[in-house]
Amino acid sequence: MGKLLIALFLFAYVTPCTVKAWTGEIHGRVVCDVCADGSVGPEDHILQGAEVAVLCITKSGEVLNYQAFTNSRGIYTVAETMPESDRWDACLARPISSFHEHCTHLGDGFSGVKFSYNHVSGYSHAVKPFVYRPLTIPIYCI
Repeated sequence: MGKLLIALFLFAYVTPCTVKAWTGEIHGRVVCDVCADGSVGPEDHILQGAEVAVLCITKSGEVLNYQAFTNSRGIYTVAETMPESDRWDACLARPISSFHEHCTHLGDGFSGVKFSYNHVSGYSHAVKPFVYRPLTIPIYCI
């Protein structure tokens, strides 16, 4: 009987408690609006290596700060798996910098995007594109 109690105790001690996990994802794109006309045209292109910061507040009140860089398609992604009780509640995504030498001026009205995150586990939130512009507009745009 003593060995059975010890075995049960050890099983209960080393078996992890199950906590319902939650996974969220935030993604967006960073582009260069070459003609600074506010529309996507054939002259515009994505910005690889652009830096984006994402700040989220969880349901439990914890503040999480993420840093992401765009890939070769101009897309950044932030993802996290955590207990359901700590899931994201609200987030702010904002562009930090563009490393493209000709497109470094942040477009008007694109300082950041605040949003509530109320997706169930496994779903993502798409943020509207962040837009950079060149300091001087090329002649072919005029």
